[in-house]
Amino acid sequence: MKMSGEQRIAATRQQVWEALNDPEVLRRCIPGCQSLSKESDTRMVATVEIKIGPIGARFNGAVELADIQAPESYTLIIEGQGGTVGSVKSIAKVRLSDDAGGTLLSYDVDAQVAGRLAQLGGPIMDATAKQLAARFFGGFAKVFAPAKDAAPAAGVAAGVPAAANAGAAPSRGLPIAWLLAIVVAALVGYLVGSGDSTQHHWVGLSIGLLLLIVGAAGFAWGRHAAAPVVTLDARTLARLLREDGP
Repeated sequence: MKMSGEQRIAATRQQVWEALNDPEVLRRCIPGCQSLSKESDTRMVATVEIKIGPIGARFNGAVELADIQAPESYTLIIEGQGGTVGSVKSIAKVRLSDDAGGTLLSYDVDAQVAGRLAQLGGPIMDATAKQLAARFFGGFAKVFAPAKDAAPAAGVAAGVPAAANAGAAPSRGLPIAWLLAIVVAALVGYLVGSGDSTQHHWVGLSIGLLLLIVGAAGFAWGRHAAAPVVTLDARTLARLLREDGP
């Protein structure tokens, strides 16, 4: 099975070369990689769990680096043993070249499979290999992607200064407080109507206390909900200072 491709990366050739030789970067980019460690400058060992067609397998493998021409190219000799599902052996030639301020990574892979994997057929193996390669090089390119801009501050609408949004949210504290007071009053009224005359003074005291509590809670809630909150971002504050200056 043979495969070739290329990936443009927004980084210098030296940066890409160093990342290609960094076990931690490779571990994050290799699909299904459980572990990857460097035994020497030219040898790494790895454990990878992947699914090829209907077969899931755990491969223990080794990667040898040969024909090293830093920071331009090298050859990877990869051998993996998956137990009863078979084995994989491949040779991948990787080349780096400058490309419009970035780096163009090109690769050619020649792989051989044995065991149950060989029985899956060429189309399944080709599709799986292309998918795994796309995931690896796509993840590798993201290592050098710039961080996204921070999200706008909370409460600031797109294109509208924060101060313009102050107090825009409607106050719902007072209507909720009144609704609560009505419900409590109705409940107490029902108790008054169903009780005998000897309990009226206790019920009246209860009514007064309940209405006092509900009224105080509604008043505090309403003031809190209606209070305007003004938030100024740095850009708006600087503009206001310039306008008020001499």
